[in-house]
Amino acid sequence: MDSLAPSGGGGGNGVVSPTETTTATSSQDPKQNLDETINSIQKSLGLLHQLYLTVSSFNLASQPHLLQRLNNLVLELDNMSKLSEKCNIDVPMEVLNLIDDGKNPDEFTREVLNKCIAKNQITKGKADALKGLRKHLLEELDQSFPDEVETYREIRSASAAEAKRVAQAQSMLPNGDVKVKSEKHQETLSESSEVALPVVSY
Repeated sequence: MDSLAPSGGGGGNGVVSPTETTTATSSQDPKQNLDETINSIQKSLGLLHQLYLTVSSFNLASQPHLLQRLNNLVLELDNMSKLSEKCNIDVPMEVLNLIDDGKNPDEFTREVLNKCIAKNQITKGKADALKGLRKHLLEELDQSFPDEVETYREIRSASAAEAKRVAQAQSMLPNGDVKVKSEKHQETLSESSEVALPVVSY
């Protein structure tokens, strides 16, 4: 069983034995840990290919090379397992299922985007409905309490103007220029600065 011991050096027949410096020099950098894990996976795939070539043309003379490549594969798989513990990456199960089915994992990204678009449309519909309700309430209140509604509109205009002034002051460039906001942004800013209707006393 001595032939199963890990072989040192560079390995015969062009086989490079896995080195132990990868795990020893790995840092806490997530990007570096991920790159090292990917490199270990690629090296394991290469060792599997070499092992396949050895097994497909196996004879008694190639037994030492077979045992050496088995040892190299075991060492690299152990190294890959240690490196993977330092990679905190959550892969959705749906992505793995798509890969198992032989499909492109980008389909999962496209499906998530489509769901986000659908939810965004639903949210936009609710927001538009609330805007319509607000407009209808103002029209009804304007008929019953015109003075209070006029006061509310004045307060809202003043609040929107103040919010616009603060936003422009915050977006002032070092050279004194002002960043120009889009009309849609200004509309959103105006709506976010609305105040509640004043309480009407009877």
